[in-house]
Amino acid sequence: MGRLIAVVLFIAVLVPGVLLGREWARAGDRRAVAGGSVELAEPTAEGSATLASQAAHGRLWRRLGLFLGLAGIVGSVVALGEASVFLWVPVLALGLLAGVLLAEVTRPRPRWALAQPVRRPRRAELVSGWLVWTARAVVVGAVVAAAWSWSAGELSAAVGWTAVAVPVAAGLLAELAVVRAVRRPLPAAGADVPVDEALRTWTAHLVTAAASVLGLLPLGVLLLTAGIDLGDRVTEHFDLLPVALVAGGFSALLSGVAVAVFLVTWVKPVRAGARALAG
Repeated sequence: MGRLIAVVLFIAVLVPGVLLGREWARAGDRRAVAGGSVELAEPTAEGSATLASQAAHGRLWRRLGLFLGLAGIVGSVVALGEASVFLWVPVLALGLLAGVLLAEVTRPRPRWALAQPVRRPRRAELVSGWLVWTARAVVVGAVVAAAWSWSAGELSAAVGWTAVAVPVAAGLLAELAVVRAVRRPLPAAGADVPVDEALRTWTAHLVTAAASVLGLLPLGVLLLTAGIDLGDRVTEHFDLLPVALVAGGFSALLSGVAVAVFLVTWVKPVRAGARALAG
């Protein structure tokens, strides 16, 4: 009976990851609608200039993120030698995601004429509140798990600070980018409205996805490690806590990979051959 309960618990803990992937698939429909609206409209001269500058801005910061990731790999090799081989992929991913977040949070305001009276969109018009609150919960969960493992002596000071600082910084940058996107006034010209909406929508989803990945992956590793360590204990009765922790770790890791796949699709705003938002 204990094994049956463990299997049921394992499957139940995986359900949130499935729901998260489904919600991001629905976000892809929002992306398709916003991108299709851009393709149907002919931007003004200011709108075309905005598209070009925004695309160049994003490429610049993503390349900087790649450079930071490569520099981090070199630094880890110098500091840790052969032991750093397991850190290459996480460090590179951290640099790339940092580039995505910094690109969105530093995006310059478009220079087109603003609508009078000033109008601003609601956050719900740009990104699902379920995705935003899930990202926030994941960041909090990653911080709590890191603090718990750190206090239990399972993490060194350097690893502990990193495990806490990365999700917190990602969450704060994501919140700032979404606030900037929501607070920016709408353009006056009707042809620029779909372009503006698409830019805001891409920003909101990119930062939400990046913050989710930077929370889910550390959370998954910490839960999985904790579950394996607890599973080595000898107990009098069947212990479900290690099973729950291992299942939660797998769920978080799989969810992080799934969100990362969606994030890659949002980095390039439109399909190949689209007239707008190219690059």
